[in-house]
Amino acid sequence: MSRFKAFSVIIHIAGWLLFMAFPLLFLNNRGQNDITWSLLQKHSYWLFCYTYIFLFYSNAYFFIPQFFLKRKYVLYSVIVLLLFGAVYYLQPFDKLLHSIGNRERGFYRNNRPPFESFAPGYPGPGTPPPDGKMGPRAGSQADGPGQFPPPTPFNGQGLGKHRLLHLRPMDSISLFIFMMIMALSTAIRIIQQWRLTERRAIQAEADKTTAELSFLKAQINPHFLFNTLNNIYTLAVIKDDHAADSIMKLSNIMRYVTDDIVADQVPLQNEVDCISDYIELQRLRIGSNTRVNFIVTGDVENKKIAPLVLMTFIENVFKYGVSKHEKTTIDIKIGVSDTDISFFCRNHIFVHREANQRGGIGIRNTQLRLNHLYPDKHLLNIWNEDNEYSVQLIINQI
Repeated sequence: MSRFKAFSVIIHIAGWLLFMAFPLLFLNNRGQNDITWSLLQKHSYWLFCYTYIFLFYSNAYFFIPQFFLKRKYVLYSVIVLLLFGAVYYLQPFDKLLHSIGNRERGFYRNNRPPFESFAPGYPGPGTPPPDGKMGPRAGSQADGPGQFPPPTPFNGQGLGKHRLLHLRPMDSISLFIFMMIMALSTAIRIIQQWRLTERRAIQAEADKTTAELSFLKAQINPHFLFNTLNNIYTLAVIKDDHAADSIMKLSNIMRYVTDDIVADQVPLQNEVDCISDYIELQRLRIGSNTRVNFIVTGDVENKKIAPLVLMTFIENVFKYGVSKHEKTTIDIKIGVSDTDISFFCRNHIFVHREANQRGGIGIRNTQLRLNHLYPDKHLLNIWNEDNEYSVQLIINQI
């Protein structure tokens, strides 16, 4: 952000230097190179520059935020009209040209040619009159002997054009620059406000997504812990010798859950290890009636995945696909390729469930997590066929 602000400051400085150079370039184009530096000492030059700099920043950073963006359009319009009147009264561009014209007239008075260049009908110095006498020309009127008629006044050409320019009733160029500066500052400020509003909306959406994911994780973790503790409780009640091993497996699982669950992405190997420990923990409970086929193919070390996104399906497999009286098979497969991660599980559905078993919300929450974390980058198929429940999940890694 600081780099962006520094770049913005450089752009502003460069823009105003270019604006302040326009009068100097205008003089150079008119062949007035000798007064370029003297113009920098003119009060009218700095009045011209400071007027429009003030208009730009006061409009962009005060009038627009305080009035226009707060929908005080009438008050903002009154302020713009007052500024318009101030520029009309100051006439910064006209005063700048007037100072240049005064300098040119002073230069001409000090270096003007002989008088006869202004009165071509009069003889030059040292030239005798045609009749050898000083007197009026034929057809001319004179006030007396030896007097010349008054010189011809300026007709709006030559030096007179600066005087006429100064006497214009309206400085249209100053007003045009005023409108351009106000329009530019308004456009820049509105664009900045639009971008700020857009960033706030994106941040709000991201915060909302993060809050939803945190809520979903908070729902998954107690559900997972509750089921696992029920399993260990069963082992403890029947005084199974594998209870200690079960506690160690649970310790490994909880370490993964508490340490890695805060991250959005974890190594796939950590998720596989957690699943493996959970399966081993379940094998101590389910006995020999249930056969578990757990297969992992591909390179899992260089892949990442959202934590516990697969564990929900594993939980349901052992929650609804295990029977103490019937033999059954549970298939769990994880495959890794260069482009995606695939997961598949299948289990037989036993309609009869114990009274203390409750329907969970893990599947629905996992679907919401997948929609948030992998939008348009995952495929989830769940189907029930011939009393077998199957889940296929493919996560695109590109």
